[in-house]
Order: sequence, then C-alpha cells, then structure tokens
Amino acid sequence: MASAISANKAELLAIATAVATEKMIDKSIVIEAMEEAIQKSARSRYGAENDIRAKLDPLTGDLRLWRVVEVVEEVEDYFKQVDLAQGEKLQPGASIGDFIVDPLPAVELGRIDAQSAKQVIFQKVRDAERERQFEEFKDRANEVITGVIKSVEFGHVIVNLGRAEGVIRRDQQIPREAARVGERVRALITKVERNNRGPQIFLSRAHPDFMRKLFAQEVPEIYDGIIEIKAAARDPGSRAKIGVISHDSSIDPVGACVGMKGSRVQAVVQELQGEKIDIIPWSDDAATFTVNALQPATVSRVVLDEDESRIEVVVPEDQLSLAIGRRGQNVRLASQLTDSQIDIMTEEEASVKRQKEFSERSKMFEEELDVDETLSQLLVAEGFAELEEVAYVSLAELAEIEGFDEDLAEELQNRAKEALDRHEATARTARQELGVEDDLATMPHLTEQMLVVLGKAGILTLDDLADLATDELIAKKREAPRRRNNPEAGPPMKRPPQRAEDKGGVLGTYGLTEEQGNEIIMAARAHWFEDEDASASGSEDEPAADAPASSEEAADAESSK
Repeated sequence: MASAISANKAELLAIATAVATEKMIDKSIVIEAMEEAIQKSARSRYGAENDIRAKLDPLTGDLRLWRVVEVVEEVEDYFKQVDLAQGEKLQPGASIGDFIVDPLPAVELGRIDAQSAKQVIFQKVRDAERERQFEEFKDRANEVITGVIKSVEFGHVIVNLGRAEGVIRRDQQIPREAARVGERVRALITKVERNNRGPQIFLSRAHPDFMRKLFAQEVPEIYDGIIEIKAAARDPGSRAKIGVISHDSSIDPVGACVGMKGSRVQAVVQELQGEKIDIIPWSDDAATFTVNALQPATVSRVVLDEDESRIEVVVPEDQLSLAIGRRGQNVRLASQLTDSQIDIMTEEEASVKRQKEFSERSKMFEEELDVDETLSQLLVAEGFAELEEVAYVSLAELAEIEGFDEDLAEELQNRAKEALDRHEATARTARQELGVEDDLATMPHLTEQMLVVLGKAGILTLDDLADLATDELIAKKREAPRRRNNPEAGPPMKRPPQRAEDKGGVLGTYGLTEEQGNEIIMAARAHWFEDEDASASGSEDEPAADAPASSEEAADAESSK
C-alpha cells in the first residue's frame, strides 16, 4: 500500500508540474485544483455529506485529509456536528461553537479515482486558462496582431495567436486573398467576447482602421501624432481613400505618407494585396474636402445642403465617368470619406436643374402671392425659395431689394402670411377628415401638414404617437450615392433590398432634430404619467366602501341603528 501511495504522490506531482509548464500558469493553481479533486474523491469514499478538506504538499506530495465538525448542544446534522462529549474526545477542552478538525486516514487513489481527479484538474485548469486569455485580450481591441493561419473552416480563417485563437470571418477578409495554412498573417482585433468555449477574438483585414494602423506603423509622423488620419474609406482589395492633416505646418502630410519614392505607401499597399490608396489632404471646409475626395476628377462647382447631409457636385462632361469611377467606386468612397450623400451631375444637367427650380419657384410665388412674373422671378433671383422666407424675413431686408419699397415689402409679407394660413386651414381640414385627434395639434413642433402625414401613416391618437421611438418619427431615409448611367462605369449594380433602418421616419423629410423628436415623443407620453399619478392618489385618498371614515361616523352609524 505504501508503494502505491508513493507512486500516486509522484504521479500527482508530475501531473502538476507538467500542466503548469504546458499552460504557463502558476503551479499553485494546479495544486489547488488537485486538492479540490482529491476532496471530491474523498467525499465519495467517506460520504458526500461530510465537510472534508484536503492539503497536498507541493514539495513532498504528502496528502492530509480531515473532516471539519462543529460542537453544538443538540446535534441536528450528524455529518457536520457533534455534541460536547464527542467534541471533548476529539479535542480536549472543546466548547460549544468550536470547529474541530477530525483527521482522516489517507486514502489510496485507485485508477478510477486518479482518472476522475485528472479530469477535474484539467477542467479547472482549462477554465483558468480561458479566463487568462480573455483578460489578456479584452483590452486589445483596435490593435494589430500577427498570427499563424491554423485552418480555414467554411470560409472563415482560424488564426493561432500564440496563447489564444482568433477568427477572420469571410466578410472581414480581403476579397480574392488566398489563405494558406501555416502562413503568417496580420489583422486588426475588432472585438473580444466571453464565450463558454473560451474567448472569441474577432479579427479583420477589411476594416478601415486596419489600414490606419498599418500607416501608423510605416509613418513615424502618424505614430507620433504629428500627422493625423481624419477619415478613411475602403473597398477592400481594390481601392481606398484617406484624409490626412498635419499639425506641423513644416510637414507635408501627403508627402510624409507617400514616403521616398513611394516606399511608405507601397508597404501598406503590399500588405493589403495591391489595394490602391488615394492620400488626400484634409480640410475643415466641406466643399474643399469634397473636391479633394473626388480626385483624380476635376470639379467645377460644389453645392452643400447641410440639413440633408447632401452635397451636389458639378463636373465637366469629360470628367463625369472619372468622378463616378468604375462601378461607382470613386463617388462611393468619397461619400464615405465625407460622410455625406454626393450627387454628381454635368454642367448641362446642373443648368437644366437650376432652370427647372427657378421656373417652379417663380410660378409658385406668382400663384401664391398673386404677383406678376417679373416680381416673382426677382424674388427667386434674390434667393427666396419658400413662402415662409418671404413671410418672416425682416421687412428691411425685403425692402432693400432693387425696385422694392417698404409698402411693397409689407404687402408681400401680408400676402405670404395669408397664403400660409390658407395652407394651414386646408391641412387642418384634411387632418380632421383622416381622423387625427385635436390633442396631437397641441404637440410641440408639429404643423398641420405634419399631422396630415401622421394621419396617412395611421397615427391618429396620442397613444399612437407615444408608442413611436424617436428614430421611427424623425429618422432621415438613407440613400446610396447616386451614379449616372455611363458605359465606362461598368454594368449597373443590383439595388440591394431596402432594410428597415433605410426607410426613414414618418416625418423624416421635415428636418426635425433629435432633440425636437424627443420633445414630441415625451409630450405625447405625458398623459400616461398623469393617469398613473391620478390612479395612485385615488387609491390612497378614497376610503373603503364598507368602513366608516372616522370614529365619529362610526358612532353616528351605531346610534342610527
């Protein structure tokens, strides 16, 4: 038996040393896991109800087992409690409330016990290793890491990162890039999640930030913060654009990123499998930056619509296909870079559009203000586009127009306000016919025209409006960058199915801000809280129907009997 015990001691210590070395964790953690496994085996031998503890000497392998019992007056749990007489036998001088250590004889670990202990140990060590991996990588998001391709499963690349594994999903790979088992690969850590099977480390080679990090490694000025990449857009494996700015006027940001004979940018291009990179000087002026972003095309004119985050770009006829790019690539990347919708048109198309807008606005003023064509065209030429602008602009500004005086300006403003009142009355009638409650008309920022739109969308009551989220009410519809049909741009792309978030809010065309949208929704929900308060106060103040409200009332009720 002694030889069997010593053999088990040697085996346990050998296991502890081997596991600690292989997993690169402290040997004490393995010893602790082994003690827990031995306790489990001992409980199965002596009874699971006992509170059995084990201590394994990490140097000699000596094992001590004991049972912990409590001294009590009246025993209720015979496995964990003893009375005072039994306690004094185990430990002379014991008193009520003491915890006594009752030594147990060492057990011989048979083959089954050893295998069971081994499984428990490896499970504990595996859990500790997973936790260590998660702790090691959880704060490393947005960091470039190098690993070795372990396998390719269903198009997803599994990468060995040394002490953990990461995955490059199919949509995060560079198209047409061959992944070969055993090759080294660099990728960006995008996300680290805790999982039952260990930490899930998601990697990407297609993310714009991967390109940013590569430039930071190749360009010391970017790493030092002298040059900053303000914006980046990629069509992975094909083309990319970055907007750069220098915080030191003596350093050219574009030249520094390109490097001597293009050495710096070429290092990034090679890593990205030949992806062409346009390095563009950043500008705080949106129009200037848009012109730069559309390089190498030449731009004639830029018109900004900040409310709609839309940019209208006019280019010469011979620059149209270059500005759009193959399959709309150039304008798409420029749109991502500027974070705006870009509409590209030729000089001829822009001229036709301006003439059409001029004619439509002139006709509108002519009809709504009951003025002649010359006067309506003069208003449009001065920049007026809506009745509200005429009605609420300062009288002095309107009178300053050549050929106008204060009397004419005042008359035009009165007619504009009357026209707006007519539109409001017409919309109110339409709103009422749709069944929209009058309570909605008291909501802030909502006009009668907006209420008609709500009515057509089936929003007729305060509860209907209150049930909406802010985005459902005011979100603007997303649109893809517009491209023209031209033979050099390649065949037209299929339009992707419209997603729910692309549909926009019910009032998305009215330019309401998020703050205004929140105010509308909260005002619509106000009656919910009022009803709750009224219900709560009513339940507290109303006396019970079958009990008198006071002692006097009780006495009166008794005397009346």
